[in-house]
Parts: sequence; structure tokens; C-alpha cells
Amino acid sequence: MARKPAKPSRRLAKPSLLQRMRSNFLTGLVIVAPVTLTLWMIWASVNFIDARIVPLVPGIYNPSTYLGVNIAGFGVVVFLLFTTFVGALTKGLFGRQLIRWGEGLVDRTPIVRSIYNGVKQIFETVISQSNNSFKYACLIEYPRRDMWAIAFVSTETRGEVLNRSGQSALMSVFLPTTPNPTSGYLLFVPKEEVVILDMTVEDAAKLVISAGLVTPPTKEEIAAGRKTNGLRAAQ
Repeated sequence: MARKPAKPSRRLAKPSLLQRMRSNFLTGLVIVAPVTLTLWMIWASVNFIDARIVPLVPGIYNPSTYLGVNIAGFGVVVFLLFTTFVGALTKGLFGRQLIRWGEGLVDRTPIVRSIYNGVKQIFETVISQSNNSFKYACLIEYPRRDMWAIAFVSTETRGEVLNRSGQSALMSVFLPTTPNPTSGYLLFVPKEEVVILDMTVEDAAKLVISAGLVTPPTKEEIAAGRKTNGLRAAQ
């Protein structure tokens, strides 16, 4: 019986010029877009602050009066110096008395009181907890068993929530949403059910924002990469 001639092996088709251009465009977009958006946000913030601070500065102290051109960032510098001065002033006895008098005046104003107290509480919470919040990324089983989600550890739960939960130890974790990690849910999870990850909070945030497309390297991969670089340097 005659053998059938072997079928020639198929070779992978070479990408067309349009496909290569598309691939190069997407690769460049990943690099250019974040840099462009970051620079635009910084520039927009500087202009926003300058537009509101510079008109309040007397002309004699404004460099644009002598140079004839506006200096970008001058309002930001004035704002930083003024905020630092106010912070130093409030540490003294006179400054504390002045703040108490001002807050007492605000407390007697119905609508302003609610806005001021709410904003102040938010800023005090963020600043006071900035050294302890979101130090770790973790895994929790959500929304059901055997289904895992990335979250960020805020702190160990205390107070009435812990007492009424019936648990010996709870962790307060923030479960972000994709692709916007600034919104999410506050969950109180038993401490033994929280799996702390080796990846940093920044790497975990990238993973959430990219919907799993940007996966950070593991400790083993990082160690292997350092070992390979060390061998290359030795050669």
C-alpha cells in the first residue's frame, strides 16, 4: 500500500506591515499614555493653584511684575509656604487659641459647620493613619468560598464591631473595584482568613487597575532575575 505523501509543515505567516505597526503602536501607547497623563495632571494642578493663589499676592512680591511673564508654579510655592507657616503657627499657644476661636465661630453657622467638620475629619483621619494604612496587599475569599479577590489591609478591627462580631480577631480590609480602585467596600474579615501577599500595595493596585493584565513578578522570579544579572556582570 502506497504511503500518502507527508503534508508539508505549515510555517507561521510573517506579520504584515499593518500588524507590526499596530503592535508597535500599542507598545508605545503603554509607555506614552501614563507619562502624558501624569504630566498633564501635574500641569493642570499647578495651573489650578496658580490661578487662585497668584491674584492674591501683592504685585510688589510677584516676580511677574518685574519679569513681564508669569512664572508657572509660583502660586504652588506660595501655597506650600503659607500652609507650612499656618501649621507652625497653630503649634503655639496663640495659634491654638486662634484656631479654637475660629472653630467656635464656624460651629455656630449651621451649613458651614457640617461641611467644615466633615472635611476636617476626613483630612485628620487620612493624615493620622497615613503611616499605618494600606501597608499590605492581601487575598480574601469574596464573594464566596474558593473565589479570591485582592484587598488592602487597613488595620486590626477594634471597638464595637469586633465585640459584636463574636470573633476573637478581625482585620479591616478595603476591597477595591476594577478598574477604579478608589471605590470599593470596607469588609471585616477574620484574621485567619486574610492571606497576606508578598507583592507591594502599588503592584497590587496595578493588578486591580489592569483587570489582571499586569501581573507583578513573584519573589522567586525577582531573585532569579537578580541571580542572572549577577552572573552576566561577573562574566
